[in-house]
Amino acid sequence: MTEIAVWGLGKMGLPLACVFANAGFHVTGIDVDEKRVAAVNKGEATFPGEPGLDKLLASALEKGLFTATVQPARADIHIIIVPIELQDKQADLSILKDVCEKISKVLRRGDIVVLESTAPPGTCEDFVTPILERTGLKKATDFGVAHCPERTMAGTALEDITKKYPKIIGASDLKTGEALKNLYSRINEKGVILVRDTRTAEAVKVFEGIYRDVNIALANELAIYCEEAGIDILDVISAANTQPYCHLHRPGAGVGGHCIPVYPYFIMNEKTKLIKTARELNEYMPYHVVDLTEEMLRKHKISLPKAKIMLLGIAFRSGVRETRNSPFFVIRDELERRGAAV
Repeated sequence: MTEIAVWGLGKMGLPLACVFANAGFHVTGIDVDEKRVAAVNKGEATFPGEPGLDKLLASALEKGLFTATVQPARADIHIIIVPIELQDKQADLSILKDVCEKISKVLRRGDIVVLESTAPPGTCEDFVTPILERTGLKKATDFGVAHCPERTMAGTALEDITKKYPKIIGASDLKTGEALKNLYSRINEKGVILVRDTRTAEAVKVFEGIYRDVNIALANELAIYCEEAGIDILDVISAANTQPYCHLHRPGAGVGGHCIPVYPYFIMNEKTKLIKTARELNEYMPYHVVDLTEEMLRKHKISLPKAKIMLLGIAFRSGVRETRNSPFFVIRDELERRGAAV
């Protein structure tokens, strides 16, 4: 039986581990959080609001196909699904480095190491592989490396993993690619798309997020134009989107979450001018909301320092219990900075 180690039992790692276990694989989940590991081994899904995860975890444990631990474990396939966030607007690979160093201590000939975490293009080749090769084993000869990006969202993770989208696979060599194609086909009804290499697969996921960010920025810029022109942007969008080639998003107070505000910085440089402008606009939107608030109050002869303001909605989007990078916090802090009682 193929043994799988899932490194990281977070919001996406735990659902993935449970899906593999219920597909008949022996899965070890590895996490540095001892309390999380203990809870998972008791059958407690540590992330509320993920439909079906409790039952899937209970089933995996009952079958004896899943266990969680804080210790490194040997496996045929090591799947890394840990956070890669920003530090000073640069990708922070410190957690990934720690995991790769731990994997190198248990790595054997014939093993495959898969990065599912969204990462800057080149991470598998230029960062992960050199750490693993310190063992004396060589990529594509002794072990395989691949990027198979998670394409999941909080609240729909199980459905996303199993039947919503094809799995993207970019591997170090043909043998590794074929092995992973067979593996992920066992859990994904939509099958897999095997791309040229790891760098291509990394770009796929990053570009998906950037596409969203740029199009949200377009909607926000059009909304600002409409404010000044006396046009109702929502009426315009509703009518314009009846044309099949138009897919305008709704404008909003900014962009939150783990993904969309982060991925542009993975590739941003002096040549990515459109991406940079879009990111700047979306980061400006919370301040624009405060400007609009101040303007509306002024019409009623109320200044911000005398205003009491209630903010409704803290999550970064509707339907999730998640506040990461939510525009709420910028709006709250800016209102308080200008003297409002929030």
